[in-house]
Amino acid sequence: MAQIERIADDLVVIDVHYNHTPQVISAYLLLGERPALIESGPTSTVDTLLAGVREAGVDPRDLRAVAVTHIHLDHAGGAGTLARRFPQLEVYVHPAGAPHLIDPARLVASAGRLYGDALQRLFGDVAPVPEGQVKVLQDGESVLLGSRQLVALDTPGHANHHHAFWDPASADLFTGDVAGVALPGSRYVRAPTPPPQLDLRAWDRSLARLRALRPRRLLLTHFGPHTWVADLLAQLEARLQRNLQLVREGLAAGESEDAITGRLRAETLREIELRDGPGASARYELIMPVWQSVTGLIRYVHTSEQEESRAP
Repeated sequence: MAQIERIADDLVVIDVHYNHTPQVISAYLLLGERPALIESGPTSTVDTLLAGVREAGVDPRDLRAVAVTHIHLDHAGGAGTLARRFPQLEVYVHPAGAPHLIDPARLVASAGRLYGDALQRLFGDVAPVPEGQVKVLQDGESVLLGSRQLVALDTPGHANHHHAFWDPASADLFTGDVAGVALPGSRYVRAPTPPPQLDLRAWDRSLARLRALRPRRLLLTHFGPHTWVADLLAQLEARLQRNLQLVREGLAAGESEDAITGRLRAETLREIELRDGPGASARYELIMPVWQSVTGLIRYVHTSEQEESRAP
């Protein structure tokens, strides 16, 4: 039986139990005239996702849409499998992400460079989404999901193909990864900074946009609903800047990537265990290992320096 939680009359959180671990990846089922999902999760958890849909009282054949916040495999890897299994599904995605859902070869190759031999085990096969089922959403465009009219918000930073989905009626905000990682029962926020499209200046602008909405509740993919909105966003912003500082200092001192990763890992573990106790870091590492975050930050620093050197 899938683990689900009803967090509104028309909204259910489904724990897809990624890598056999609870509370790592969530998908959101919106009930109503047009049943829909926000996030597909990876292909490796599609059966658990569909079990959750059934547990919530919806026949998966009645699903009409899945909207993905961005195309990273933990958020959208299963979209092609869902679309092929259920031809009635429309798959909503950022304009920059759409080509990679239709032909995921480059996306899979990029993920393969990060995950190596673990890619298949963690994410499963990544099927293309049939082109006719892909629906591009522009910034500010609205879409009916369940019974809610949600607005797609272009929110780059973590990736350049990132949408958050805003419900002005309820003040719920489905954040993907733009609000970071915050797990149930914890007040620690992890900053996921993967390569290759990390852009911290754009992320700052995205966070300002989120704050201006004055959301009542943040609905994270990693993981679930959070109402401590101001605290969460402030902590994420501070941690993004702190991690960037640590990486810049390490590079300036001539440290290797492994050495920088070791220092950031030690600081991260110390912070998590101070808040949540020994062993609490394991789920965060499943979502994004520290070394991936360091790789993204190092790439960002080098890219920023190159851009500055080309500026007139």
